[in-house]
Amino acid sequence: MSDETEQFWFNTDTRQVEVGRRSDWSHLMGPYPTREAAQHALEKAERRTQEWDEEDERRR
Repeated sequence: MSDETEQFWFNTDTRQVEVGRRSDWSHLMGPYPTREAAQHALEKAERRTQEWDEEDERRR
């Protein structure tokens, strides 16, 4: 990725997208190439976690 100000981050504390990394890293997911990708970061992470949990259950 190029300039950090062109990267998008999802802030899990405020639930807002930030352009450039402005907040503490412990509240950020990213970077993402687009605002839209950052907006859906938490949903995507939750979906993946659910899929992995289901896969773990099938393997038991």
